[in-house]
Amino acid sequence: MINFSEVSETNAMIEKENLDVRTITMGISLLDCIDSDLETLKKNIYDKIYKSAKDLVRTGEEISHDYGIPIVNKRISVTPIALIGGSACRSTDDFVELALTLDRAARDVGVNFLGGYSALVSKGMTGADRLLIESIPDALSRTEFVCSSVNVGSTRTGIDMDAVRLLGRVIRETAEKTADRDSLGCAKLVVFCNAPDDNPFMAGAFHGVTEADRILNIGVSGPGVVKKALESVHGESFEVLCETVKKTAFKVTRVGQLVAREASQRLGVPFGIIDLSLAPTPAIGDSVADILCEMGLEYAGAPGTTAALALLNDQVKKGGVMASSYVGGLSGAFIPVSEDQGMIDAVKAGALTLEKLEAMTCVCSVGLDMIALPGDTKASTISGIIADEMAIGMVNQKTTAVRVIPVIGKGVGEQVEFGGLLGYAPIMSVNPFSCEEFIARKGRIPAPIHSFRN
Repeated sequence: MINFSEVSETNAMIEKENLDVRTITMGISLLDCIDSDLETLKKNIYDKIYKSAKDLVRTGEEISHDYGIPIVNKRISVTPIALIGGSACRSTDDFVELALTLDRAARDVGVNFLGGYSALVSKGMTGADRLLIESIPDALSRTEFVCSSVNVGSTRTGIDMDAVRLLGRVIRETAEKTADRDSLGCAKLVVFCNAPDDNPFMAGAFHGVTEADRILNIGVSGPGVVKKALESVHGESFEVLCETVKKTAFKVTRVGQLVAREASQRLGVPFGIIDLSLAPTPAIGDSVADILCEMGLEYAGAPGTTAALALLNDQVKKGGVMASSYVGGLSGAFIPVSEDQGMIDAVKAGALTLEKLEAMTCVCSVGLDMIALPGDTKASTISGIIADEMAIGMVNQKTTAVRVIPVIGKGVGEQVEFGGLLGYAPIMSVNPFSCEEFIARKGRIPAPIHSFRN
């Protein structure tokens, strides 16, 4: 039972501390849509998505109204399209046709984003995988709601460096094709190592082949709630600090559990997981960087930042798993630059660099996220950044990701506006030295020795 004081406390979190359910994401399997005829496949995909998700937005709004809990986004994830389109798509243009179909379906059911224009290539690429990856620049420049992801590595298989090299070029081309929108297409593309099958957050969500036909995954978020709680124990010991984060994460997750239960019952779709991630927004007071500063850092990026982030990530997970039996996705702390006002301030102050962000990704739940790069950054340099981040994930048996935006026509120190939840960002400097010969090598980096566990 939830008592009156808990209700009052939750209301305060919502009204004053930016507590929200960041997303209800419906995962939809498209495996039963596969057909060798492209037109039939497109019809099957549209019909399956529309039939499955036509009530998703309305239901989310009703739950939000009934319980007074903000549900910011309603989203869809689908089976990786490289798998679904393999028998029908003979060219990149064919895959773009599928992207346009996904976009139309997302628009018609009213969701904010649809993820799953994806390929899983950690050990190698099929012909369909390569065609889909090469189609990404066109697909993202011609769609509004579609998000794309490519998993290029894992602890068990190593890193597909051919895919890493290709994606450096694809990110550059995506930036160029959306240059009139400050290269916004790249904000809808993420490269993974150890990508989870049940992630509800964009741009990396896809519906894994091990999942049920339909599933509901919930993403909760409350950086402002955690910061407010830490203000009450300012200067206390690490033990008190950890207990405070853990208890707060428990309360936040209970809100997500309530929404998950209601949405599952009303839609008749099984509940999958709750993702415990602290996902910031550009709003003042809704920042992961501000939590780190409340712990005692002048800016995110100062010495001690990685330790503080490791503490935060671990305690969020420890508190959350006590509030829900089904925790999954990414779960931890996101450190996007453009979506977090505290991170933006740290970059402007010179406290936070690309190299420090890379170090922080060793202990956070994702990786290099929403980072604006100079528009003249080489494709090989982007591939090198991806390779470094994939290596961190592979060796440390964790999910890592790269979502970088080379902003065509802009340079270091300039600012780029993305709008909405994507926020704005100062363009960060990149190491100027070349990795071109390294990236030009063919093949894959083998899995680390500790991957052999059979």
